[in-house]
Amino acid sequence: MAILLIAGIIIIVVLVLIVIAIWNALVSLRNNAKKAWADIDVILQMRHDALTKLIDTVNAYMKYEKGVMTQITQLRSQWESIPQNDVQSKINTSNQISAALKNLFAVAENYPDLKADNTYMQLQQTIMNLESQLADRREFYNQAVTDLNIRVQQFPYNAFAGMMHFKPMPLYQVPETEKSDVKVNLNVP
Repeated sequence: MAILLIAGIIIIVVLVLIVIAIWNALVSLRNNAKKAWADIDVILQMRHDALTKLIDTVNAYMKYEKGVMTQITQLRSQWESIPQNDVQSKINTSNQISAALKNLFAVAENYPDLKADNTYMQLQQTIMNLESQLADRREFYNQAVTDLNIRVQQFPYNAFAGMMHFKPMPLYQVPETEKSDVKVNLNVP
């Protein structure tokens, strides 16, 4: 009888230790993914601040390009209103802002005075650097999320993940429009 009691206690202790190990692994992976998102969010906030200055600078030159400026302003406001924990909406809006910035920089090519403006050039360079940092952070975020998502779906983790309210997180994916081939016209007039 004593041997059965000891064996039962050992089995319970081992099971408790397994659950604790699974919990700790899932918490660690989730926190890594959240930290990676927080790093992205910092860069997005820096880009948001630079956009405010860029919009003010560009508005003085681009009186006839209101559509581009309106789109960026609306997307910036939309990004501000998204709750911090709505990662997918922030990802989608960030991708739209990136596309709008590319459009803005393309339209700015038609304004030589704007291209020569030091403030504009500095802001454009700042935003381009932030976009580059954002691309690097997306990679780290996607790796952290992939690690979490794999664990949440692997046995025995998946048996406990649902009970512990662990869910897969969204990857930061590049929109299809940014994956398409760039058409280059080499015909020189």
